[in-house]
Amino acid sequence: MNASAHAVAARVAALGGIVRSTRLIDEGHSRRRIARALELGLLIRVRRGWVVVPGADADLVAAARHGVVLSCVTAAARAGLWVAHRPEVPHAAYPGWGRVMSSAAVVHWQRPIVPRHPDALEDGVENVLLTVATCQPYEAARAVWDSALNRGLVDLAALRRLPWTGAARRLADEASPWADSGLETFFVVRLRWLHLPIRVQVWIADHRVDVLIGDRLVVQIDGGHHVGAQRTADIAHDAELLLRGYHVIRVGYEQIVHRWHEVQERIMHAVAQGLHRA
Repeated sequence: MNASAHAVAARVAALGGIVRSTRLIDEGHSRRRIARALELGLLIRVRRGWVVVPGADADLVAAARHGVVLSCVTAAARAGLWVAHRPEVPHAAYPGWGRVMSSAAVVHWQRPIVPRHPDALEDGVENVLLTVATCQPYEAARAVWDSALNRGLVDLAALRRLPWTGAARRLADEASPWADSGLETFFVVRLRWLHLPIRVQVWIADHRVDVLIGDRLVVQIDGGHHVGAQRTADIAHDAELLLRGYHVIRVGYEQIVHRWHEVQERIMHAVAQGLHRA
């Protein structure tokens, strides 16, 4: 019996560490074996119908315990997407059945854009984008959508075939796979009013530049990795760009996120002087 209990626990671990009891039963594991695994501490019951192995993913365990599905910015951050601000309170979605037991999370109640499996504890990328679209301000949501496209987690053509409405429809129409970070998305969105061509990740002088405004105004957005050898390479590339007739402006994370007015004013003056023209 103990060997069978260990086999049940091993199966739960193979399924990600948390699973519905009904799935184990459907696979041929008896209720008695599951009960024995619980007695031995090989499994833990977090809620009726859900069992986990000790040390399972804490976020997924919490989702099962409270009857929700991880979604929105919480799931986006877990997937490695660019999120402007990590939420202090988890964001989740109502799974469509059962009772939600959590008051310590922001719960989204939209119908998923892609059908959600009853065993899911974390939304797929399209459903994450849906909840982000209705929860976050446009530019923050756009950064997440652009990030998902840039990382290849979703295809733009397939994304646009889905029946989006409202804010999500606009994001599906305007999102782009070319922004390498949310800072580039912010930059493009915030300067659309200039009505100038603003392109990201353009290849010039054997390197990509973060943003190209018009024909000649390059904006490089420095993150924390722009030090040491990277910084030396950046300086050399800036010099090459200048020799080829480009004008280069460098800004950092702190400026874009917290002192945008300074960045915008610098761009406005550069454009006024025609530095974006060939």
